[in-house]
Amino acid sequence: MNRLKILFLLIAVSVSMMAQTEEPDTFSIDSVEVALPWPLNIQYRLDSLMCDKMLETSMVGMIVYDLTADSVLYKVNERQTLRPASTMKLVTAISALDRLGGSYQFRTQLYYTGTVEDHTLNGDLYCVGGFDPAFNIDDMKAFVESILRMGVDTIRGRIVADTSMKDADLLGEGWCWDDDNPKLSPLSLGRDIAFLDRFVHELSENGIVLDNIRLSDGNLPNDAYILCSRFHSIDQILQRMMKNSDNFYAEAMFYQLGVASGHRPARAKDAASVVKQLIQKVGNGKNPYRIADGSGLSLYNYVTPELEMRLLRYAYHNSNIYMHLLPSLPVAGCDGTLKTRMKGTFAEENVRAKTGTVTGVSALAGYCTSANGHQLCFSIINQGIMSPDPGRHFQNRVCDALCAP
Repeated sequence: MNRLKILFLLIAVSVSMMAQTEEPDTFSIDSVEVALPWPLNIQYRLDSLMCDKMLETSMVGMIVYDLTADSVLYKVNERQTLRPASTMKLVTAISALDRLGGSYQFRTQLYYTGTVEDHTLNGDLYCVGGFDPAFNIDDMKAFVESILRMGVDTIRGRIVADTSMKDADLLGEGWCWDDDNPKLSPLSLGRDIAFLDRFVHELSENGIVLDNIRLSDGNLPNDAYILCSRFHSIDQILQRMMKNSDNFYAEAMFYQLGVASGHRPARAKDAASVVKQLIQKVGNGKNPYRIADGSGLSLYNYVTPELEMRLLRYAYHNSNIYMHLLPSLPVAGCDGTLKTRMKGTFAEENVRAKTGTVTGVSALAGYCTSANGHQLCFSIINQGIMSPDPGRHFQNRVCDALCAP
């Protein structure tokens, strides 16, 4: 018996019961939902939401998967290729945790060549970028301190920026020219790519004389000695990347995958190849996906709700991924990009999910726990909407329906 037949049967039963009561005017169609067993009650709620007026002029792709029962709970247009917006960060994060592991570190290093005589370094300093988006002024001060600890107060030679970790493209493919896009340099202080200028300033501020110093680009030679190595963990990067939906952090993560593919300098297509390997592993390799960047800024990204669901399911069943991914996701009504959403609903403090917004697209994908204790994952992509607000409202209602008793 299909879901519609069951629904009509329960309506008939409820109407019959109503006819036998002394107060027939108390009957409500909502009593049908109460009478429905799991998971028909959830499916009934979601079917009702599909009558949203917004869907007359836009489309939604959606899938809900019951991780506890290992079965699809609800789906509609789940295999439509759609722009993921920043839910693309989920794809990047799961791919990175799968390939790089939870102990991976983002490193920036300082090396030197030459000799030190009479407190003078007669040689070169090499700043080697590993695309650590969290490298900050304290890290740069640590670089300077490592030179001072050598007893050096004068440098004669060059200060070299080694950015060979990735290609020279500073913007992603398919990024809109009028957006406030981060510059994708593997050697930067925060988002400032004038790394050597800032380094020279810090050296001078600490009394180090730069004797006819030259700034240049180049590759680290084999005979260089390491002076200082600064790093941030993959968990530190994930927190800002996912909670705040930081595009710069996501692209840094994406290019680590490019390096992991064995290519140097890494290109976006090298990183995409690693993502596609995971897509093949989770069983969706033959679909026509397009992986253009790691953040979701690109208008050339195309995935499906089904793919996002499969990746969320894969992460859930892999504790080495899930233990790092789940704490990084925004919590409904509490923090990150979900801080102000779903307050006062059954989804508050329950849903952990990644938001996504670009022109014409609003998306949400992540996890929640249903009232019967089942763990669920879901992907919702609203496309063709003129404003993100109706999409967010629809997603909030879906999440409340999944979490309500």
